[in-house]
Amino acid sequence: MRFRTAFTATCAAFVVFGIAWAPDGQAETVRSNVDKGIPNTVDDVSGIKVPDSKLARDAAKFVRDAEGELLFQHSMRVYYWAALAGKRKGLAFDPDLLFTAAMFHDFGLTAGYEESHLRYEVDGANAARDFLQSHGISEADSRRVWLAIALHTTNGISPHLYPIAALLAEGANMDLVGAAYNDFTAAQRDAVETAYPHPPQFADAFLQALYDSLKHRPETTQGTGLADVLAYKDPNFRRRDFSSLMLNSQRTKGK
Repeated sequence: MRFRTAFTATCAAFVVFGIAWAPDGQAETVRSNVDKGIPNTVDDVSGIKVPDSKLARDAAKFVRDAEGELLFQHSMRVYYWAALAGKRKGLAFDPDLLFTAAMFHDFGLTAGYEESHLRYEVDGANAARDFLQSHGISEADSRRVWLAIALHTTNGISPHLYPIAALLAEGANMDLVGAAYNDFTAAQRDAVETAYPHPPQFADAFLQALYDSLKHRPETTQGTGLADVLAYKDPNFRRRDFSSLMLNSQRTKGK
């Protein structure tokens, strides 16, 4: 409930600010989006544009203020990978909803959830749903974004859902582990990396961000790839063994 109060207050106080750096030839496009409230973005990356809407501008501003540059820049790349994949596959999707999903997909890693014991994906999904509904987005569309974010780390399910869920998971996997790397052309990869380059030591910094958010709620990582992160960062962490749980359960032993 503390987050809802802060969220409502922040939504009422969006401001437009700043002039961002851009590579040569992109200064005007970056400035145009800065003036519209999406700081440090470019108009066109390999044929993909950030939606020119209040929803997208507010989402970018809200998320960037909470996440900082590492997660925000990652989220921007995720949007472009996802949208490029959707374009390549000929999928129909709402760019505003996909952009919002990309913006909020790691929101549960932010400091506002340092006492949460929900899965971080659920925290981010809840925040996205509240944000969308505060902007008049329908319950059905808010639920689609919620599910896309909640499942984006659960491999094997999202590809069988609607396009926003499938594309969000694909975009996140591409940016983190290079999944489907060769499905993107060299020109597309270069364009995204030029607009939003991976910083040096991105992998180490992102793993640390995951660990910092999850170390107080290790139970939420069990059965997911996030348990690998805790095992990598904490030698005392032990993964739950499903086979042992079954074999040693009261039901199996008849106690």
